[in-house]
Amino acid sequence: MKGEKSNCGCGEGILSCCQVEAILTVDERGQMVLPKEVRTKANIQTGDKLALISYTQGDQVCCFSLVKVEALSGMVKNFLGPIMKDVMG
Repeated sequence: MKGEKSNCGCGEGILSCCQVEAILTVDERGQMVLPKEVRTKANIQTGDKLALISYTQGDQVCCFSLVKVEALSGMVKNFLGPIMKDVMG
Protein backbone atom coordinates (compact mmCIF):
# COMPACT_ATOMS: atom_id res chain seq x y z
CA MET A 1 0.00 0.00 0.00
CA LYS A 2 2.96 2.34 0.58
CA GLY A 3 3.44 4.67 -2.37
CA GLU A 4 -0.16 4.35 -3.60
CA LYS A 5 -1.87 7.53 -4.73
CA SER A 6 -4.97 8.74 -2.86
CA ASN A 7 -8.20 8.64 -4.82
CA CYS A 8 -10.76 10.14 -2.46
CA GLY A 9 -11.41 13.04 -4.86
CA CYS A 10 -11.23 15.88 -2.33
CA GLY A 11 -8.83 18.72 -2.96
CA GLU A 12 -8.38 17.99 -6.66
CA GLY A 13 -4.85 18.92 -7.69
CA ILE A 14 -3.59 18.82 -4.11
CA LEU A 15 -3.71 15.05 -3.91
CA SER A 16 -1.81 14.50 -7.13
CA CYS A 17 1.41 14.74 -5.12
CA CYS A 18 0.24 12.68 -2.13
CA GLN A 19 0.90 9.08 -1.28
CA VAL A 20 0.26 6.68 1.60
CA GLU A 21 3.30 6.86 3.89
CA ALA A 22 2.09 4.51 6.61
CA ILE A 23 -1.00 2.84 8.04
CA LEU A 24 -1.77 4.00 11.58
CA THR A 25 -3.91 2.30 14.21
CA VAL A 26 -6.01 4.26 16.70
CA ASP A 27 -5.82 2.78 20.20
CA GLU A 28 -8.58 2.73 22.83
CA ARG A 29 -7.51 6.20 24.05
CA GLY A 30 -7.69 7.67 20.54
CA GLN A 31 -3.92 7.90 20.16
CA MET A 32 -1.85 7.08 17.09
CA VAL A 33 1.89 6.71 16.60
CA LEU A 34 3.72 8.15 13.62
CA PRO A 35 6.34 5.58 12.65
CA LYS A 36 9.96 6.62 13.15
CA GLU A 37 10.61 6.41 9.39
CA VAL A 38 7.85 8.99 8.75
CA ARG A 39 9.02 11.28 11.58
CA THR A 40 12.58 11.15 10.24
CA LYS A 41 11.53 11.81 6.64
CA ALA A 42 9.36 14.79 7.74
CA ASN A 43 11.93 16.02 10.29
CA ILE A 44 9.37 15.81 13.11
CA GLN A 45 11.05 16.12 16.49
CA THR A 46 9.83 15.54 20.04
CA GLY A 47 7.78 18.58 21.10
CA ASP A 48 6.94 19.72 17.55
CA LYS A 49 3.36 20.91 17.16
CA LEU A 50 1.30 19.68 14.24
CA ALA A 51 -2.03 21.05 12.97
CA LEU A 52 -4.57 18.43 11.91
CA ILE A 53 -6.45 19.67 8.85
CA SER A 54 -9.54 17.86 7.61
CA TYR A 55 -11.00 17.83 4.12
CA THR A 56 -14.67 17.19 3.60
CA GLN A 57 -16.67 15.88 0.72
CA GLY A 58 -20.33 16.67 1.24
CA ASP A 59 -20.88 16.20 4.97
CA GLN A 60 -18.20 13.51 5.40
CA VAL A 61 -14.56 13.97 6.35
CA CYS A 62 -12.61 12.11 3.68
CA CYS A 63 -8.97 13.08 4.34
CA PHE A 64 -6.67 14.47 7.00
CA SER A 65 -3.34 16.25 6.66
CA LEU A 66 -0.74 17.04 9.29
CA VAL A 67 1.13 20.32 8.92
CA LYS A 68 3.87 21.63 11.17
CA VAL A 69 2.52 24.70 12.96
CA GLU A 70 5.49 26.85 11.90
CA ALA A 71 4.72 26.03 8.26
CA LEU A 72 1.02 26.67 8.78
CA SER A 73 1.54 30.32 9.72
CA GLY A 74 3.33 30.93 6.41
CA MET A 75 0.57 29.13 4.51
CA VAL A 76 -2.09 31.29 6.17
CA LYS A 77 -0.12 34.45 5.40
CA ASN A 78 0.23 33.43 1.73
CA PHE A 79 -3.48 32.62 1.55
CA LEU A 80 -4.79 35.68 3.38
CA GLY A 81 -2.24 38.22 2.11
CA PRO A 82 -3.94 38.88 -1.26
CA ILE A 83 -7.37 38.92 0.39
CA MET A 84 -6.23 41.44 3.01
CA LYS A 85 -4.74 43.68 0.30
CA ASP A 86 -8.10 43.71 -1.48
CA VAL A 87 -9.96 44.50 1.76
CA MET A 88 -7.50 47.17 2.91
CA GLY A 89 -7.60 48.98 -0.33
